[in-house]
Amino acid sequence: MAESDGRILGSNCLDARSIIRGVGPITIDTAAQNRGVGRKLMQAVMDRAHQDGAAGVRLVQAAFHNRSLSLYTSLGFDIREPLSVMQGRTRECTVAGCTVRPATPADEFACNALALRVHGFERSLEFAQAIQQGTALVVERDNRVTGYASHLAFFGHATAATNTDLQALIASVDSFAGPGILVPSRNAVLFRWCLENGLRVVEPMTLMSTGLYNEPAGAWLPSVTF
Repeated sequence: MAESDGRILGSNCLDARSIIRGVGPITIDTAAQNRGVGRKLMQAVMDRAHQDGAAGVRLVQAAFHNRSLSLYTSLGFDIREPLSVMQGRTRECTVAGCTVRPATPADEFACNALALRVHGFERSLEFAQAIQQGTALVVERDNRVTGYASHLAFFGHATAATNTDLQALIASVDSFAGPGILVPSRNAVLFRWCLENGLRVVEPMTLMSTGLYNEPAGAWLPSVTF
C-alpha cells in the first residue's frame, strides 16, 4: 500500500504461490497519478519477490495503456506474449476423443508434471486450492490426463499437451468468470478456433516477465497475473 499524510494513494499485490511471482492488480488514486506512486509500488513487490528468492516475476498489462507498458519495460520486464481476452460460449460443447471432468486431489501429480513439462515450473498450490474451491477441471485422452484448468476465468490458468486438449476444456463450460479467458494471440490455431466457435475478443493484453522464462512447450492460457 502507498500512502501520504495518512491518505491511501494506491496498492499492489504479489501472488507468491509459485516460484514465479505474479503481480497485480495495481491501483492508483486518480488524484495521485504522475507522482511516481506506481513505480514505487512496483519496485516494492519486485524487491519482495527477489528477497524471497523467486525465479521470476510476471504480469499482464492492458495493451492500450502506453504508460504502464513504458513503466514495466523501464523496470526490466520484457514483452513475452500478446494476449486476447475472450468471452462467450463456444458452439461446440465437446471435442471428439476428449473427456472433461472436475479435478480431484488424485489428479495433482499428473497435472503438476504436465505444468513442469510445458512451462518448466509447477503451480501446485494454486491448483490444489482450485480443486478445493471446485473450479478445477482436467481433460483426459486415451485414459490419461492431458490438460487442466484451475478455472476458466480471468484469474484462472490452463495448461495442456495440445490445442485439442485445451479446446476441450474451453468447450466444456457454459461461461467464463469475469471478463473472460486470456488466449495467447500467437497461437493462431487456438485463436482462430475460438473465433470460429463464437467467442469474441474483449480487449488485447500483454504478458510480460523478468527472470526465468521458458517458451511454453504446449498449449496454455495464462491468468491475469501470469
